[in-house]
Amino acid sequence: MLTRSALVAVLASISVLAGQGVALGDVSPPGDIPDNQAFVTYRGAGFSLKTPEGWIRSGRGSSVAFADKYNAISVEIRAVAAAPTVASATRRQLPLLAKTVKGFAAGTVTSVRRASGRAVLITYRATSAASAVTGKRVVNDVERYEFWRRGKLATLTLQAPHGSDNVDAWKLVTDSFRWAP
Repeated sequence: MLTRSALVAVLASISVLAGQGVALGDVSPPGDIPDNQAFVTYRGAGFSLKTPEGWIRSGRGSSVAFADKYNAISVEIRAVAAAPTVASATRRQLPLLAKTVKGFAAGTVTSVRRASGRAVLITYRATSAASAVTGKRVVNDVERYEFWRRGKLATLTLQAPHGSDNVDAWKLVTDSFRWAP
């Protein structure tokens, strides 16, 4: 049971937080990309896409990654003779991912339409890279899009902590992917 003075202190704290624009229950889980996040266009070797402003970029050219805490976006372009299909991704990519991705747990393999065309979408879970600050790892939800055009395969991979609500942000990123002319 709270004493009267303790209750007054709690209510005063709530009032201060509300006055600063903090609403109780509005605390986003780790990995959620804020609705007001700004995005900038990145132009790589043979493609462009929008990425969250301020994320750390590594790599360049046909293989680049962007990261912020446990969130990551990566793009890799390579030569591949034929377009991927749901069947080929299920037969080839899932076993390869199971062998090479730490903490791999298969999700689904589907065909989706995005602004730049059809893509094979592979969903799965994986263990994140360790935090540079804490060394902690989390379980990430991963969406891997495989776009193909004229002998080139673009693999666009997005990941965030399990349960993050990044549906709108991931849609913006995947719809912004464009092949360079």
